[in-house]
Amino acid sequence: MHFENTHILLGVTGGIAAYKTPDLVRKLTAKGATVRVVLTDSAKEFVSPLALQAVSGHPVSNDLLDKDAEAAMGHIELAKWADKLLIAPATANFIAKLTHGLADDLLSTLCLATDAPIYIAPAMNQQMWHAKATQANLTTLSQRDVTFFGPAQGEQACGDVGPGRMLEPQDLADLLLPQKSPLLLKGQKVTITAGPTREEIDPVRYISNHSSGKMGYALARAAKELGADVTLVSGPVTLPPPADINTVKVNSAKQMLDAVMSTIKDCNIFIACAAVADYRVQQKVDQKIKKSDDELTLTFVKNPDILKEVAHLSSPPFTVGFAAETQNLKEYALGKLQRKKLNMIAANDVSDSKIGFNSEQNALTVFWPKGELKLEVADKQLLAKKLMLLVEQRYTEQK
Repeated sequence: MHFENTHILLGVTGGIAAYKTPDLVRKLTAKGATVRVVLTDSAKEFVSPLALQAVSGHPVSNDLLDKDAEAAMGHIELAKWADKLLIAPATANFIAKLTHGLADDLLSTLCLATDAPIYIAPAMNQQMWHAKATQANLTTLSQRDVTFFGPAQGEQACGDVGPGRMLEPQDLADLLLPQKSPLLLKGQKVTITAGPTREEIDPVRYISNHSSGKMGYALARAAKELGADVTLVSGPVTLPPPADINTVKVNSAKQMLDAVMSTIKDCNIFIACAAVADYRVQQKVDQKIKKSDDELTLTFVKNPDILKEVAHLSSPPFTVGFAAETQNLKEYALGKLQRKKLNMIAANDVSDSKIGFNSEQNALTVFWPKGELKLEVADKQLLAKKLMLLVEQRYTEQK
């Protein structure tokens, strides 16, 4: 009953996943929260207001122009009542409305009227999720500190397979109302790298990769929740800096190395989650390369191996690497663990689009000398918490 004084306002929009919301309300109330529900008109086609009233213990709200409620400015009252506003499922249409500040129904009006943090659990067809308009809306809302939970990958009601499924009620409840983490890393300094690097070719071109930085940012938040003093060294990403975490922005591998080495002296744990470019051009051109010949030849040289340099220091921190592989996952991960003298390595299969770059979910197999553990597919924030607990356990055992 840790959350008995927490007020959750649940907004339900018109997606097929709305049928799961009575179970979601049960999961939230089981944690002690008080839940009130707002339905859009289309949501009522998928889930009964009576069912939601029964499990929440409160009348379900729907009408912005309800005379009885609005006599006391009901929508403002609800907006002030909420500690957290969760929209689940959130359709592509509602996400677009929220992005552009529309207020043409009760739920969209509440989103503008509340100062409570807003959380979104997207649910839509995979093509709608991938649409440029939707992705642009997601970026805009993220920059406004709206938090997204999911979506998950899998088979959809229409028969398509891909991203767009709403996370399961238990996952949403755990993300929205996480159990208070013991401060197991209090007093420990943790440095984490995240995102890609960019290696310039000329003033307008660069080499990079598909890393979104989501896993590294999730790890930074998870380490902070465990009480650590966290420094996040981030390549160029579209994610907002995590709150209360020292974030250092860099572009190239050399810049990332410099930033890491400036923090590593007093660092207890180093986690190399960034997808650092292995090579850079030997000579960056000062002016834009003009298109002339049918072929262009560039000479590349190796970038510094940040992870290896940290692990080979005379007094290295507890060092955790990542191995993003497309084949022979265990073989390559173990080779990297031994060759670079790491304490631990987390390997993931980026050839699987369900858990590859830019996905909201991930799965990891974690290796250390004489041990391994598989962390099944989960939302990256949940997965990050599990990995950080494992890192803390192994770090404590080796101290």
